[in-house]
Amino acid sequence: MSWGTELWDQFDNLEKHTQWGIDILEKYIKFVKERTEIELSYAKQLRNLSKKYQPKKNSKEEEEYKYTACKAFLSTLNEMNDYAGQHEVISENMTSQITVDLMRYVQELKQERKSNFHDGRKAQQHIETCWKQLESSKRRFERDCKEADRAQQYFEKMDADINVTKADVEKARQQAQLRHQLAEDSKADYSSILQRFNQEQWEYYHTHIPTIFQKIQEMEERRIVRIGESMKTYAEVDRQVIPIIGKCLDGIVKAAESIDQKNDSQLVVEAYKSGFEPPGDIEFEDYTQPMKRTVSENSLSSSKEGKAELKFGGKSRGKLWPFIKKNKLMSLLTSPHQPPPPPPASASPSAVPNGPQSPKQQKEPLSHRFNEFMTSKPKIHCFRSLKRGGATPEDFSNLPPEQRRKKLQQKVDDLNKEIQKEMDQRDAITKMKDVYLKNPQMGDPASLDHKLAEATQNIEKLRLETQKFEAWLAEVEGRLPARSEQARRQSGMYDGQTHPTVTNCAQDRESPDGSYTEEQSQESELKVLATDFDDEFDDEEPLPAIGTCKALYTFEGQNEGTISVVEGETLSVIEEDKGDGWTRIRRSEDEEGYVPTSYVEVYLDKNAKGAKTYI
Repeated sequence: MSWGTELWDQFDNLEKHTQWGIDILEKYIKFVKERTEIELSYAKQLRNLSKKYQPKKNSKEEEEYKYTACKAFLSTLNEMNDYAGQHEVISENMTSQITVDLMRYVQELKQERKSNFHDGRKAQQHIETCWKQLESSKRRFERDCKEADRAQQYFEKMDADINVTKADVEKARQQAQLRHQLAEDSKADYSSILQRFNQEQWEYYHTHIPTIFQKIQEMEERRIVRIGESMKTYAEVDRQVIPIIGKCLDGIVKAAESIDQKNDSQLVVEAYKSGFEPPGDIEFEDYTQPMKRTVSENSLSSSKEGKAELKFGGKSRGKLWPFIKKNKLMSLLTSPHQPPPPPPASASPSAVPNGPQSPKQQKEPLSHRFNEFMTSKPKIHCFRSLKRGGATPEDFSNLPPEQRRKKLQQKVDDLNKEIQKEMDQRDAITKMKDVYLKNPQMGDPASLDHKLAEATQNIEKLRLETQKFEAWLAEVEGRLPARSEQARRQSGMYDGQTHPTVTNCAQDRESPDGSYTEEQSQESELKVLATDFDDEFDDEEPLPAIGTCKALYTFEGQNEGTISVVEGETLSVIEEDKGDGWTRIRRSEDEEGYVPTSYVEVYLDKNAKGAKTYI
């Protein structure tokens, strides 16, 4: 099958068909180009979507991604980012392997088609020229023949006429012969042109046109093959990224399978665990029995005889106060509310100024105090402090024990990183100084002394800061089960150190969940609670002594939870100073309380449990 033999007379239709083929190819190129634009747009949208839901750095949202479900979601976002990258690869490969290649091929195809049809038109024009020559010679031959016939007829007529002279007859005979000769010449010319035309026509239809049409056919077939190959490439470009896309999807499935609900539940426990113990049973309060709720204005040691006994319906010894045992409760009830007074400036004990007296305020029923502790929520110290931005304690004592431990541990880790960074910087400066010493032309070693001293000073500063936080961390880790006592004692210390401008703020007190609550009449109420609950814990053992102390000055314990001491008196230490300036001592089994640490000289027993060595 050849277009040259089968379509020898369809030059114009072939011209239209080949132009249609090029249009189809250009349409396919446009399709692929739009597909690449869609892939790029899709990839861009996927990347923007992934970026939109990525956790923001240094935000609370970033902390949420410690849960396995959130980690799986983050992995999904990362896989979608890679997934978008594969669509970019599809776009790039289609552009380079199909669009650019086909656009170049279309230009070549147009040039080749133009050349082939130009040769075809040239052949057409040549055969048309030959045909015109043949027609011209044919008409001339016809005309000459007719004129020869007329000249012959005229000669015969003149020859038959007796009235015509012989000269006229001879002239007519010569004219007839001339016309016959012209006719013969035209005949010979016509015959020659006819033969040549036939030859040209045969070559046109059997050589030139078949050759040109064969080239056009081959060109068209190459175009068809090329568009087929491009379609295969189109599919292969997609197929090449399928394994990687499959890996992305497998990664999403793997991330989903890595979700561990138990682990997430444990993380919730670690994130919000306060470290406090759950409350015990609440005893029945029998209001039919007489109750005396007054407490002596002196220390608890002197109020033992005058306190009233609470009558309960049962003999159960369950804990009445939520989250705390007796020793913790007593520490809460008896811990001083003000910072310790400074040691006396003179030798006269009478010159010692005691801390301010606790205000006498109206007492509330026990049930009201219990409800207040149970429903307490974290609060800012006061509205004025809120306006100032609030002040978070440096040791995070406003947090529950477990959360405080985590914050302190995080702070220690951050400080260690800063120390390492400063040490690396110091080492770099030291090396540079050594280089300067060996090669003075590179720089002055003395110019680095200031930087080196500054780096060393920063390291020392950071180490001191780290030691401070490590001490707080060790305290929390060592006393985590018994955290309530220390938290409440420290909260009392912060109450007494309220800024003078905040005179209308309510005294703050740490609630059982580790937060601060505002309590207007806490000292008087704690005094009541200490009296009311004392009988319920009489059967529990007192705190063991961890050392002894000697009173350096006389101290009149007039505040709640304090105890009076005389200069030179020796007493037992049952709780050392926790940083608030107070030391808990015992005179006898029934008389104990707090004294300013600066008023006594402490001798701790190193073998005693809980004792620390001061550096």
